[in-house]
Amino acid sequence: MALDEESPLIEADGNESIIINHGRDIHILSWAFLLIFLAYGAAQNLQSTLNTDGDLGTISLGILYTSFTVSSLFASTVVRKLGSKYALLLGTTGYWLYIAANLKPFWYTMVPASLYLGFAAAILWVGEGTYLTSTARSQASDHKLHEATVIGHFNGEFWGIFACHQVVWKSLTLALLKDGAEGSTSGTTLLFTVFLVSMTLGTILMSFLKKRDGEETEGERDLSVGLYAFLVSLWKQVVTPLCDVRLLLVVPLIAFSGLQQAFVWAELTKYYVQPSLGESGVGGAMAVYGVFDAICSLTAGRFTSGLTSITLIVSGGAVLEGGIFIWLLNYSEPTGVLRILYPLLIAAVLGIGDGVLMTQLNALLAMLFKHNMEGTFAQLKLWQSASIAVVFFLSPYISLQAMLLFMLAAVVLSLVGFLFLVLKVEKVFTSHVS
Repeated sequence: MALDEESPLIEADGNESIIINHGRDIHILSWAFLLIFLAYGAAQNLQSTLNTDGDLGTISLGILYTSFTVSSLFASTVVRKLGSKYALLLGTTGYWLYIAANLKPFWYTMVPASLYLGFAAAILWVGEGTYLTSTARSQASDHKLHEATVIGHFNGEFWGIFACHQVVWKSLTLALLKDGAEGSTSGTTLLFTVFLVSMTLGTILMSFLKKRDGEETEGERDLSVGLYAFLVSLWKQVVTPLCDVRLLLVVPLIAFSGLQQAFVWAELTKYYVQPSLGESGVGGAMAVYGVFDAICSLTAGRFTSGLTSITLIVSGGAVLEGGIFIWLLNYSEPTGVLRILYPLLIAAVLGIGDGVLMTQLNALLAMLFKHNMEGTFAQLKLWQSASIAVVFFLSPYISLQAMLLFMLAAVVLSLVGFLFLVLKVEKVFTSHVS
């Protein structure tokens, strides 16, 4: 049965009832995130060129990811208390405030907005992972489908549509800031006003999500908990998962996914795209990155059906990315048509790598850790955001060659840890997903 087919009416004790197609909620979730992140993605990438006074833009991003990392420690507790739908709605408020602050970018607006966005982003992403996974499980249960396959398909759709924001935001930016008008007050005001509208539409769309049944156990929706209860919950959600050898073996892969994203943002455009294609070519290269990211996410999601498929897809992606880093260690700026093709090829391969990692990591964690989704996805964002911060902090102080060696070592370590999980802990995995 196809995931998007409407299910027939069935009889239950003489009364007709409908088997719900939960794919509707994934469509809504995916398009809401696209509307929200086409605005935020542009705002993030424009910080270093728009808010240059005292490096306000760059510093605000550093504050944001530091707050994101710290907030990931207790995001799972907040999501568990609110429920994933209301956590998603709460999370959008931070992105809305951050975009609004960019209309008047001063220290007293950007710093508080960045701090709050770090908190809201942690809530949003833990809520997303929890909501998508519970929706996939409901779909598999109601339609008698293979759970791992549904989780893979839903993750593929979500990350495929989400990756399109990298293409859409660049198109909007080029249209509204044409002729190099990034310094124009009227141009940037119009741009961020459009982004606010997009962000608002995304939040409204998200409000149509159905609440997921069975997310909370009895009493968990009581928000008036004491400090002791909060600390106990925090320990269970954050520290306890790290006692599980399966998570420890996946952490290097999670960390590498963050390192890879930050490498694209901080190094790819600076050292490979801009020297060959110029400033105007950066947008095109990032569009290529986004297109291949989206295509790979959709494709990888369709082929995900369990541990074996995840192993093959992740291994292929890791080998591909490792090959790119080895190539870049000996890279020399080409001439002729290769001067254009090589940077686009690098962007395409890294886009494929990101599509592989995001779909497969989320599917893997959803299948491995059924009973602590919030805590597991909090670990995902904790290690990803911390890794992103590491690249941003290291980048000004180490050479490109050192960064490439660091990335190559990270991909090798992450693949070894993942394969060890597959080989040595497969029986534990099978008992948890069967």
